[in-house]
Amino acid sequence: MSYSPTLGSVFNRTKMRDPSHVCSFSGMCAMCTADCIGSCEIGLSAVRGMETVYPTTTGENQIASEKVYPVDYSHFNINGRSFGAMGASLDADRATIYHVGLEREIGTLNPVKLALPIILPALIKLNWPDYFGGAAMAGVNAVIGEGAVSKDPTLAYENGKVVHAPKLREMLDAFNKYDRGYGQIILQANYDDDAQGVPEYAIRECGAKAIEFKFGQSAKGTQPANLVPTLEEALKKCEQGFLVLPDPRDPGVQEAYGRKACPAFHVYGRLPIWSDDYLIGRIAQLRDMGMANVYFKMAGFDPEDLEHILRLASKAQVDMVTFDGAGGGSGYSPCKMMNEWCLPTVVMESILYGILDKLAAEGMELPHVAITGGFATEDQVYKALALGAPYISAVGLCRSSMAAAMSAKKIGDLIEAGKVPPELARFGTTKEELFSDLPELRGLYGSAADGFSTGAVGVYSYLNRIAYGLRHFAALNRKFDVKHIGRRDVFPLTRDAKELLDGTWLR
Repeated sequence: MSYSPTLGSVFNRTKMRDPSHVCSFSGMCAMCTADCIGSCEIGLSAVRGMETVYPTTTGENQIASEKVYPVDYSHFNINGRSFGAMGASLDADRATIYHVGLEREIGTLNPVKLALPIILPALIKLNWPDYFGGAAMAGVNAVIGEGAVSKDPTLAYENGKVVHAPKLREMLDAFNKYDRGYGQIILQANYDDDAQGVPEYAIRECGAKAIEFKFGQSAKGTQPANLVPTLEEALKKCEQGFLVLPDPRDPGVQEAYGRKACPAFHVYGRLPIWSDDYLIGRIAQLRDMGMANVYFKMAGFDPEDLEHILRLASKAQVDMVTFDGAGGGSGYSPCKMMNEWCLPTVVMESILYGILDKLAAEGMELPHVAITGGFATEDQVYKALALGAPYISAVGLCRSSMAAAMSAKKIGDLIEAGKVPPELARFGTTKEELFSDLPELRGLYGSAADGFSTGAVGVYSYLNRIAYGLRHFAALNRKFDVKHIGRRDVFPLTRDAKELLDGTWLR
């Protein structure tokens, strides 16, 4: 059998003409006919060419891998215990799910408190204001995605450096206005962002306190290639310091463009060609400017690279490294890269555990580590914390948190229009009746919570569900603080999963 999807994909709204008869090794229909209109990926590629390497359904959508991986977190079950109470007294009135401590402290020079062991990874599309706002309400970190300055219609450059991008402050304030002393808002910077001076602009002009350097993500190990529709816009991108191919400044290219014989212009995001010495110096420079915290974003690259980034993070006193495994997505990533590249998250975590154990044995001061890539529910979060214990401090919930932000905002719109869906009408028809965590938010923010966007409330409520579920699993294992979660809290169900857990059924 094939683990890869067929050549009909949600990425491009393509489908198989004969889905019941497919060649598993190629993904094509077993019989390809002369009169087929080309509804599959090959047919679309025959019309749109290189464009179809990327999804044609981005915009107001999230997109992630369609591949079925042979091993994932479902191949483990959670353990349980009937005796003891780690982190609580042996008192049935105190050793309860409501007394499980979920707070974590991360960081090196400037510690950051998290209300629960969750982060919301980098994103700057769809309903980002509520994504960031809900993170602040829940008390967790949230990351503004790479290339954020491009969202500003008033963006201005001088000599290839950003000098005007006030929308960055709006992005930071989407979190800061709800900040209650837990978590922080972080600005991600890719190689081009860094070269264009985005970090220093954000720190000096917008009050940013935390920067995340991006090395890659599970859905996009290379940087994107974005279409530039006109010669004029391509020239402008060159002036701003972007790499544009073919080079619009070349007279031969301009002549071909005039004849409509020029390949489409694309802005190619540069691969990060950073050296260790550069990054260590750059981090020191930004700290001198006022940066309080620094983060790294890494994907499931070769294990040598995973170890390299951890050693570098230790030298540079990085606060946290987030490792992103295959299965996630959400942005503008190549279709086949989303499906066919990167270590699956659970495999990556197993490798990371071995590397971190090795570095700890060397006496190295380790950065905090977060893991992300396809997580959506509390059982998955608990398993990830257990499999990586004691080295994994937090789990990233990106697509699921944005789904909460979008759906809750939509429900708010429907409430105002008097069109509450029947599935929800059984709970009520008003904001007060439908959003059951509003009383908790009033306890935190007072009456101001009544005016909060339903999208942000939705993110808070979704993460509240995750927290409540985690408390149940922790109490089941008689662990009344997340710091006590360990590898013995899970056991494998398959031989493949057993190999990921040191070859044992139960440690």
